Amino acid sequence: MSEAPQQFDEAKPIEIGEPFDLTPDGGDDAEQPEDKRRSPLRRIVLLALLVIALAGLGTLGYAGWQIGTQKDATLSTPDQIGPLRLDTSDNGQQTAAYLQTALVAEINLNKTVGGVYADSAGHNVLFFGGTATIWSPDTQLGNAFDLISDKQGAVTGLHKIDAGPLGGTMKCGTTQSDDGALAVCGWADHGALALAMFPGQPESAAAPLLRTIRDATQKRN
Repeated sequence: MSEAPQQFDEAKPIEIGEPFDLTPDGGDDAEQPEDKRRSPLRRIVLLALLVIALAGLGTLGYAGWQIGTQKDATLSTPDQIGPLRLDTSDNGQQTAAYLQTALVAEINLNKTVGGVYADSAGHNVLFFGGTATIWSPDTQLGNAFDLISDKQGAVTGLHKIDAGPLGGTMKCGTTQSDDGALAVCGWADHGALALAMFPGQPESAAAPLLRTIRDATQKRN
């Protein structure tokens, strides 16, 4: 008995499978998601930003440490500073008071001091300064130097010198007086600022003498 011929249902469509993906894994970069293509560059940018942020935090931390360790300072005018002795005469005291008044008119300070000193050779040193929390020592020191000017000119040739163990910034320059060039030096940190004038003495002698004056007059709590 022969088999009956197989019947096909013409109304039923033939099912065809999903099309083959002819692109191998990890193929053309153009077909990869955009975020995957850019992820190495993104990581580099983020790492660079992190380094910059950490550097900024380090700078702020150091600045904060400087302010915290320097802001509580005091200045005094001892009777003797190395070879210098304080002039307690009326003229000396009036000169010191005038210098303090001029300084506080330009710079906001909580307390000021001043004194005229002299050595055995008759060389005078006019010293004056004050204390406060000083946010920008270099700028305020520049403002203080601007006070020392007369009809012949202001302080010129300002340059930094070694500030010594107390840190901060220290500068020296010269101005003109009736007797010729006058050495002027000063220092500033986050707690104190002071200037000194050295009539009749060269800057080479004024700079180390200012560090001696600072060591004797400035203290930190």
